[in-house]
This record gives sequence, structure tokens and C-alpha cells, in this order.
Amino acid sequence: MNDESTRLDRMRYTKNTTSSRLAILAIVFDALFFISLYKSDCGTYYYTILIGASIIYNLVFMLATFLASEGVKGYQKNYTWLLLALGCGQIIRIFIYPMQAHSAVVDGVQVMGDAQFIRMIVYLCLSAACLFASAAINWRKTRALAAHIASVEAAKA
Repeated sequence: MNDESTRLDRMRYTKNTTSSRLAILAIVFDALFFISLYKSDCGTYYYTILIGASIIYNLVFMLATFLASEGVKGYQKNYTWLLLALGCGQIIRIFIYPMQAHSAVVDGVQVMGDAQFIRMIVYLCLSAACLFASAAINWRKTRALAAHIASVEAAKA
């Protein structure tokens, strides 16, 4: 019991680096997805308003994920919800560009080959998994720390 109490008390003075690093890893996987998608050159298929929205979403995603990675360092529970929302967003993205481009044909050529399609799906799934894991770890650690602080405060009174 004493070791557990010490570990929990130590959390008050250390950062939640596990959740933070997982969120940063999600950004890395998103960047790999970004590179894989935007290096493609298949005529004018990608020159649409959807690609502009995708670029803006990528920027917002990276900024929001970085903000969340900094927020979870301080065991802030509200960032758990942001991480979950961003993870869901990554799953939803699978059904936008990768699915559409994989099934599209321009001038008799498939816009996105099977290898690139699978690679992009893997990047998005890994990014989402990192975000979900980061959220779960942050939720668990935040609750444990809050309970410990409450017990310390109750013992003082």
C-alpha cells in the first residue's frame, strides 16, 4: 500500500509523459498519411475543394493534437475528450480520401493503388489507436491522481 501511495503522490510532481508521447506519435502517423496522400500525382483528380478542406483539417488536427499532448502532461481530464474526438476523426477520414481515391479511375488508371491504400489506412488506424490509448491512459491516471489528492486532503482534515 505504501508503494502505491508513493507512486500516486509522485504523480503530483511528474508529468504524464506516456499520454503526451502517444499523442505526438499520432501526429507522426498523420504526417506519414499526409505525405503519402499529397505526393500522389494523378492528373487533376486531387485538385478539388476536398483537398483544400483536407489540408486545413490536417493543420487543425496537428495543432489540436499538440495542444492535447501538452494538456495531458498536467493530468487535465478535459483533454481526454479532445483526444477521443480526434481519434474518431481519424477513423472517419478513412472513408473520405483513401476510399474515394482507391475506387476512382482517371484516364483508365486507378488513382490510388492497393499498396498506397493499405498504407494510408494503416497510418490512420495507428494514429487513431495512439489517440485512443493516450485518452485512456490520461483518464485512468487523472482519476487515480484526483482520488489520491482527495484522500490526502481528507487525511489532513
